[in-house]
Amino acid sequence: MDGFLATLDVYRTAIWETLFITLVSMVFSGVLGLGIGLTLYATRPGNILSNRAVFAVVGLLVNVVRPIPFVIFLAAVAPLSRLAVGTTVGNNAVTFAISLAAAFAVARIVEQSLVSVDPGVVEAARAAGGSRLGILFTVLVPEGLGPLILGYTFIYVGIVDMSAQAALIGGGGLGNYAITYGSQRYDWGVVYVTVATIIVIVQVGQLIGNRLARSVLRR
Repeated sequence: MDGFLATLDVYRTAIWETLFITLVSMVFSGVLGLGIGLTLYATRPGNILSNRAVFAVVGLLVNVVRPIPFVIFLAAVAPLSRLAVGTTVGNNAVTFAISLAAAFAVARIVEQSLVSVDPGVVEAARAAGGSRLGILFTVLVPEGLGPLILGYTFIYVGIVDMSAQAALIGGGGLGNYAITYGSQRYDWGVVYVTVATIIVIVQVGQLIGNRLARSVLRR
């Protein structure tokens, strides 16, 4: 534990870096994934904006990106990262990569959550004269909000996991801290403290997500 106490300031910085990467990635992947997911749902054959071509192309894109291991994805999006954030290394680069990777996972969760909405609700809204986009945003999203929150909570856990790999491209955070000050120095106390910290961060997010979803589902 002496090694941990000697690096306490670095540890605190690593926590904030992990939270920064996680929260910023959640926002960007959440918004982008919502847009892609709504497109998938709306253009599904028989739905309110049915379009087989768009549905097939977007669905294929999601299916291609989602299975790529994040380590490989980091390398694959390096040119895009340079264009978007001006660099291929550091916290900004890893945040961009996580946001992009997570967005496609979010998209599938959004689509699945909306598919579970009772079709009768949609038909009632259409019968009442609701516009297609209006139904999408004012009926479908609110109706699927509970499952959506649970899905986003699941993505949060995955993003925390991905943030630990920031060290691979020169980023900071708890993953980098555990490797640099823990395993490379054979200081297992630092590693175990890092693991415990990540567990706490995940559990707090999971608890908040579960409570929000429960409160929405009770309405």
